[in-house]
Amino acid sequence: MKLKYCVNNDTTHNPGYHHEVHTLKHAEELKISNKIILGSFDNCAEALKEARKLYANADGCKICCYECHTG
Repeated sequence: MKLKYCVNNDTTHNPGYHHEVHTLKHAEELKISNKIILGSFDNCAEALKEARKLYANADGCKICCYECHTG
């Protein structure tokens, strides 16, 4: 099942100060308003690849995209 993903434009609220990729549902739960919708993907790796076209330092959220979280 495909999920919708987004990338956070604001790095100041992340522990690693990078652009985090979130599922859209998790971003809404966190009330992240400054984001770019990446689209629907089968997994976070595909979403992260898309996010890195915008931000080379993009990383997966350790909660909703833990398979793609590197630190």
